[in-house]
Amino acid sequence: MTIPIRSFLFVPGDSQRKLAKADDTSADALILDLEDSVSASNAPLARRMVREYLDSRQPGARTKQVWVRCNPVHDAGALADLAAIVAGNPDGILVPKVRSGSDLLALDHYLSALEAQAGIACGTIRVLPTLTETARSILEAHTFIGVTSRLAGFSWGPIDLMAALGASTNRCADGSFESLYAYARGVCLLTSSAAEVSPIDTICADFRNLGILREECVFARQAGFTGKLAIHPDQVDLINELFSPSAEEIEHARRVVKSFEEGGVGVVGLDGQMLDMPHLRQAQTILMRSNDYAQRGRT
Repeated sequence: MTIPIRSFLFVPGDSQRKLAKADDTSADALILDLEDSVSASNAPLARRMVREYLDSRQPGARTKQVWVRCNPVHDAGALADLAAIVAGNPDGILVPKVRSGSDLLALDHYLSALEAQAGIACGTIRVLPTLTETARSILEAHTFIGVTSRLAGFSWGPIDLMAALGASTNRCADGSFESLYAYARGVCLLTSSAAEVSPIDTICADFRNLGILREECVFARQAGFTGKLAIHPDQVDLINELFSPSAEEIEHARRVVKSFEEGGVGVVGLDGQMLDMPHLRQAQTILMRSNDYAQRGRT
């Protein structure tokens, strides 16, 4: 089982200063951005800088995963992005504004051709699409399932969806997501579960307010998200903390596993509750993730 990535940190692909500082963060993965944070005039420069970054940190020497956000597949810039950076062997591609499974299929074909050209094993580079940034992606979410074996997860994008719909806000007066955007969030969770990949929560735009970030992380993890996108290094440590099993969760998981080992049956009692095999699997997942995250912290 692949251990989910807790924190993806966006880094503008045309900022030498931010690229240089990215290695010092505790993010599980970096996303070197060639889309929204890069102007059209700076795109060629950003592609060169991202490729140089990848070349200087080949997979065996990386302290964290390095992903790249390309332009949307239907945009002419996407193929230029991929042609420039695939030979650098990124761990994955975050692809924005997907419309249907056909976009993922086209991306898979692009990557396969470029991997072959670069001498990289076909299928090495993973893919994380951002769902719900287009209305069509919500209506056709089922078409993303089973399209490519590269799929690592899905994220979702309420800000771009708001822009696509011509809306002025995506929030209710109490700060919660308006019903359509709450539904879009649910589509990301459902599609991820159906595809058996990781759901990654969207950014917290108020990057100075760690209180709001904490609330979003707790809410997201309770809903089933396994990680979150970050737009500022100061967000990373809190995201890692809140998407890692707590000491209380780990202790409870150990007791659950021990109860099943001692009981030798499919149903056991613990603290007045009856537990069956789904509880055991959940406990085993918590222990496995806690061990992996602890190991990441030591590297």
